[in-house]
Amino acid sequence: MRNIGVIIRKQLKDTIKNKTVLIQFVMFPVLTLIFEHAISIPDMPELFFTKLFSVMYMGMAPLTAVAAIISEEKEKNTLRVLMMANVKPWEYLAGIGIYVWTICMAGAGVMATSLPAGDVPFFLGVMATGFLISIAVGACVGIAAPNQMVSTSMVMPVMLVFSFAPMLAMFNDKIEKVAKIFYTQQIRMLLNNMTLDGIRPENIAVVAVNAVLALILFFAVFRRKGLEG
Repeated sequence: MRNIGVIIRKQLKDTIKNKTVLIQFVMFPVLTLIFEHAISIPDMPELFFTKLFSVMYMGMAPLTAVAAIISEEKEKNTLRVLMMANVKPWEYLAGIGIYVWTICMAGAGVMATSLPAGDVPFFLGVMATGFLISIAVGACVGIAAPNQMVSTSMVMPVMLVFSFAPMLAMFNDKIEKVAKIFYTQQIRMLLNNMTLDGIRPENIAVVAVNAVLALILFFAVFRRKGLEG
């Protein structure tokens, strides 16, 4: 636990210095507040921007942040130094995951200020689940990529699919049929209902399958490449 705490504190300091990573955590919560309070369109669904940006935030920020952090530290040989200092790979990954998840939950908390108080627990619970899956996918990319440039090129198409497919699905039936296989689309559907009674078996099944696939891919990539590879 001490090593995990050290990793978390290290990442906090690094994020403050790294504006590219920092802006990913800040952008969508700030945009949500601005759009919800500054834009009012007749017949627009209630909390439209909060729900839209929440899903985009989930599919973008944790995924790209984890991939960038791991690949950058591999490129700079920081990981090699940490391993030599008796930091175990699972301690490092746990520290990164906990850190990114906590920061993302803080952003989700900011977004939740636009919701009725009774909807906040459901909203945060759903977002927490999505963040975990995105973090696992981001870790796969970060471990697989030899450096940060390759990581960026690998993570961009994945991030675009997960974050923008739910938005495009609102305007195109064909895209909606494809998007249903992604956890971000199912979570968008859950947020639209914002109630436990609105949860359908399909929602749980797709999210669970996505989570299992992300974990299988993570362990496969980790076994093949290793944290320093």
